[in-house]
Amino acid sequence: MNKKERHQRKRRRLIMRVTVLTLILIATGYVFYSNFVLAEGSVVSEGDQAPNFALVNMNGERVELDDYKGQGVFLNFWGTFCPPCEDEMPYMEDQYQAFQDENVEILAVNVGESELTIDRFADRLQLNFPILMDENRNVLDQYGVSQLPATYLIDESGEVILEHIGGMTEENVQDYMEMVNPAASS
Repeated sequence: MNKKERHQRKRRRLIMRVTVLTLILIATGYVFYSNFVLAEGSVVSEGDQAPNFALVNMNGERVELDDYKGQGVFLNFWGTFCPPCEDEMPYMEDQYQAFQDENVEILAVNVGESELTIDRFADRLQLNFPILMDENRNVLDQYGVSQLPATYLIDESGEVILEHIGGMTEENVQDYMEMVNPAASS
């Protein structure tokens, strides 16, 4: 192999490497763009209509958000691995019991955990409010939730009236339940 052939081979390898690297950079850029820039448009915020969803509860029954039109909904996204989530669960249970005769519902959406894990957690904390399982995190993504816990207050017409990210005190939970109580706004 002469000097000219070696030079041409090196040049072809360089072109191939640059092409592959360029394609990798384009693909990486697209992934970041689609996950961080385009995803921003799908985030649910105050004043938006709450997107409908259907999930299965701990009894294996299908629950749809639209089933609660006419009621206030305290929609909470959580996980057993999240200390602030665990801290607020007893407060949610207390307020669930206090508002049981009102037109307000708590829907606690667990994200990505097994039924056994959720069941043990709920038994340990003696939780009675509806727990829904978002195994594939589809609803989490639909709402644009990036941090747990996240709570959305939805009024009787299906509008998100408040979004709260992070843990809550019992006073927060009580105030929020009152905010979505249709009887309180009449």
